Amino acid sequence: MNASSKFVYLFGSGRTEGSADMKNLLGGKGANLAEMCRLGIAVPSGFTISTEACTEFTQRGRTPVLALIEAQVLHGVAFVEAEMGRKFGDATNPLLLSVRSGARASMPGMMDTILNLGLNDQAVLGLAAKANNERFAWDSYRRFIQMYGDVVMNLKPSSKEEHDPFEVIIDMLKEKRGVQLDTDLDASDLKELVQRFKSLIRARTGHDFPTDPWEQLWGAIWAVFESWNNERAKIYRELNDIPQSWGTAVNVQAMVFGNLGDHSATGVAFSRDAGTGEDLFNGEFLVNAQGEDVVAGVRTPQQVSLLGSRRWAELAQVAEAERARSFPSLEELMPDIYTQLLHFETTLENHFKDMQDIEFTIQEGKLWMLQTRNGKRTGAAMVRIAMEMLQQGMIDEKTALQRVSPDRLNELLHPIFDPKALASAVPIARGLPASPGAASGQIVFFADEAEAWAKKGKAVILVRQETSPEDLRGMSVAKGILTARGGMTSHAAVVARGMGKCCVSGAGAVHVDMKARTMTIGGMDYAEGDWISLNGSTGEVFEGKITTKNAELSGDFGRLMALSDRYKRLEVRTNADTPEEARMAHSFGATGIGLCRTEHMFFEGERIVAVREMILADDESGRRKALAKLLPIQRGDFEGLFAAMSGLPVTIRLLDPPLHEFVPQDDASQRVMAADMHVSLGKIKMRVDELHEFNPMMGHRGCRLGISYPEITEMQARAIFEAGLNMRAKGIDVKAEIMVPLVGTAREFNLQAAVIRRVADAVFAERGEVLPYLLGTMIETPRAALVADSIGKVAEFFSFGTNDLTQMTLGFSRDDAAKFLPDYLKNGVYEQDPFRSIDQTGVGMLVQMAVQKGRSVRPGIEVGVCGEHGGDPASVAFFHRAGLDYVSCSPYRVPIARLAAAQAAIGV
Repeated sequence: MNASSKFVYLFGSGRTEGSADMKNLLGGKGANLAEMCRLGIAVPSGFTISTEACTEFTQRGRTPVLALIEAQVLHGVAFVEAEMGRKFGDATNPLLLSVRSGARASMPGMMDTILNLGLNDQAVLGLAAKANNERFAWDSYRRFIQMYGDVVMNLKPSSKEEHDPFEVIIDMLKEKRGVQLDTDLDASDLKELVQRFKSLIRARTGHDFPTDPWEQLWGAIWAVFESWNNERAKIYRELNDIPQSWGTAVNVQAMVFGNLGDHSATGVAFSRDAGTGEDLFNGEFLVNAQGEDVVAGVRTPQQVSLLGSRRWAELAQVAEAERARSFPSLEELMPDIYTQLLHFETTLENHFKDMQDIEFTIQEGKLWMLQTRNGKRTGAAMVRIAMEMLQQGMIDEKTALQRVSPDRLNELLHPIFDPKALASAVPIARGLPASPGAASGQIVFFADEAEAWAKKGKAVILVRQETSPEDLRGMSVAKGILTARGGMTSHAAVVARGMGKCCVSGAGAVHVDMKARTMTIGGMDYAEGDWISLNGSTGEVFEGKITTKNAELSGDFGRLMALSDRYKRLEVRTNADTPEEARMAHSFGATGIGLCRTEHMFFEGERIVAVREMILADDESGRRKALAKLLPIQRGDFEGLFAAMSGLPVTIRLLDPPLHEFVPQDDASQRVMAADMHVSLGKIKMRVDELHEFNPMMGHRGCRLGISYPEITEMQARAIFEAGLNMRAKGIDVKAEIMVPLVGTAREFNLQAAVIRRVADAVFAERGEVLPYLLGTMIETPRAALVADSIGKVAEFFSFGTNDLTQMTLGFSRDDAAKFLPDYLKNGVYEQDPFRSIDQTGVGMLVQMAVQKGRSVRPGIEVGVCGEHGGDPASVAFFHRAGLDYVSCSPYRVPIARLAAAQAAIGV
C-alpha cells in the first residue's frame, strides 16, 4: 500500500463514506456510525481510520504509517471542524475529540478510549467561556489528563494491590474537602487536580503532559493501534476465537458532553433485555455525567424506562416513593428525549433486525447517538430473541438459526439452584441480576489468583469492588462474579453475559477490602476462601454452598431444536457409557449412541477386581474364569443402554485401552491390591512390569488386545447379543452396532469379526432367534484412512475416532501437547487447538479420503465420528461437508451439535 491508498473514511450529516457492510474495513463501531448517519440519526461527526492501517502499523511501525495516513487525517479533522463549527486547537472555540477503538467483532472494554482530546491550559479557558460553565471545563480537562496519562503515557498501578494513582489523588482531595462524590468537587478543586495530575505524570514517567493538540491526537491514535495487542485484548480474542490478523479501526469523533449540568446526561440502552431476551427497551443513564461513568460502576445509574426503573426498585428493595424521588427514569425526567431515543432504538432494531446495544449522550437537551451494535446477550436471551423475532416476522427461519451461537446453548443446559435447597436459604445481600445462572464457589479477590485457584480445580467466585478489563482472565475461569458497584451495563455485567457467566453487580451492602482480602456484609466478615453462592437471575447472594438441579428447557429452546432438526442433514448421537447418560442425551435429542466405551464400565465397584483377576491370570483358562464374572455385569450394562435408547442405534466399542490402565502403578496401591486379591506383592509388580509400555497409546490396545486374547472379545460379544435378545423379549426394539477399535488393516478387522460372528451364531442357536446387528470399525489410525477401501469391503460402518487420529497424524501426544500448544497457537502454527477443533487441512483430509474410499466399495456404508470433535461447531460443519451421516458427542453437547448441523446445512 502507498500514500494514495484510502485509509480514512468520513461520517457526518454532510458526507458519509462508510456503511454497515464495511465492518471488515471500518470495524463494527465505524461501520455502524456511518450507517446511523445514512439513516438520518443525529451522530457527532468524525472519521474512521481503517483496520488496514492497523495492520500496516503492526507490521511496519509508526513512521511508515504516518506517511500513509497523515494527510488523510488532517483532511478528516478539517471535515469535522466544518461540520461542528469549531476549531481543533483553538483557544476560544475549541473542537474536542474522542478517540476510540473499534474492531470488526465487538470487544467491549478490551481496548482503549480517550475523551476530551484537544484540551490544554488555554483551551480549557475557552471551553469554560463557551459553555459558561467553569466547573464543566475543568472536569473535562482532568478527565482527559487522567485517560491520556493511563492509555498513552502508560501511568498505571505498579502492583495489583496499588490503587489507581489518579484515583488516590482524587480520594485524598475529597477527604480533605469532606465530600463523598466526584461531583461534589468544585472548579477550584478540579483545577488543583489538573495540576497534581500533571505533576504525577512528570514524576512517574519523566515526561511532561503534552500541550499541543496534534501531538495529543497522534499519541492517542498510536495508543489505540497498540491496544489491539494489549494483554486483555489478546485474552478476549483467545476466548472468543477472534483472529489476531483482523486489527482494529480508530474512530475520531467530535465530543458532545453529558456533563454540562442537569439537562445533560449519558447512557447505554438495549432494544431488548440482554439477560432474558424479553422484548423490552431498557438501559441506564446518569445525569451530568460523561463517557465511561455509566459502565465504570462508580455511581449508581438510573433506569432509562419507567418500567425498568420499577423493576430495578423491586430488585434493589427500594420503595416506590424513594425510587421516584431519588432515581427517576429518563422517561419521567426527560420525556421528549426518551420518546426520541425510543424512536431511534426502534429504527435501529428494525434496520439491523437484531437486538441493539446503543450509547447516547444528551447535551443540554439535544440527543446524540454515539454507537450502536448487535448487543451481547446470554444464551437464554439469544434463543428467545431469535425465536421471537422469527414469530414477529422480522427474520426468517434460516436467519433465526444463524442468530444463535451453538456453544452458547451450554448455558441453558447446566444445573440451576435446586428450589428445595433455595427455599431455606436466606440472602445475605442483594444486587442486580446482571447475568443469569447459579454458581457456588470460594471467594477470591484478584483475577490472577482466581486463575491459579481454578487451575487447581477449585470453584471460585471473583469478588471485586468493580471489575475492569484487566480482570478478564480471572472472570473467564470463575464460576460467578460479584461486584459491590456497577449496574446492568457495567463492565462486569456486559462481559459476564458475553461469557455466559453468572454475575451479580451493584451489591451495595457488600464492602470489599482488597488489602485485607475480606468482604463485609452487615457486620459479618467473609474471607478469601469462604464459600458463597450467587443467583444471577435474581441478584441474590447467599452464604455457603447451595445444591443444584438440572435446568428445565424453555419452550423457545424446544422450538429452536425443532427448527434445527428441520434443516440439519447430520444425525446427532451421543457418547454415553451408562443408562443415566443415555437418558439425559435422549432428552436432549440424541438419535442414538455413537460410542459406548465399555472399559469405563470396568472401573466400577467390584468389577475392577474381576478385571485384575483376568490380567493376573497365568493362562487362558484363568482369564476365562475371571471373564465369566464380568459377563453378567456387562450384559446388565448393555441392557440398560438398549432400554434407554429404545429402538435407536447403540454403537458399542470393544475394549480399547491398554491393560496397564487397570492396575495401580505406585507401591502403596499395589500393596493394597495384593492384599485384596490374596496374591504376593512380587507377582503384582512382575505383571505391572510386563504390561509397561514406552508408548502405551500406540501399544498393546484395541483390536490388538482382542487378537492376543480373543476370549475378551468373546465375552463382550456374548454380553451384547444376550442383552439385545433379553431386551427384545421385553418388547424393546434393539439396534446393536459393534465397533472394533484401532484397526489398521482389513486382516485385523477380519480376525476380530470372525470371533464376534462365531459368538453370535452360538448365542442365536442357544436362544432360537436372531438379533440383527452391524459390525464396523473405528478409523483412528492414518493407515486405516489410507486403506479404507479394503477395510470397507468387510466393515459395515466407519466411525472416526478423531482424538487418536489427530494425535497419530500430527505426532502430538494429547496428554503432553499442552506444554507447547499455547506457543503454537500464539505463533499461528495452528489457528485452533487441533484437539478441540479438527485440523481440517491435515486430519480432515484423511477423513475425507476414508469416506470416499469406503463408499467406493460400499456405497451405503454408514459413516460417523465419535471423537470429541463431534461436539465442536466448526468441526460439525466440516463433517457435514465431508458427507458423514452422524456426529456423536457428550450428552450436554447434543443440542449444540444439532444446531451446528443445521447451520452447516444452511451454509453458515
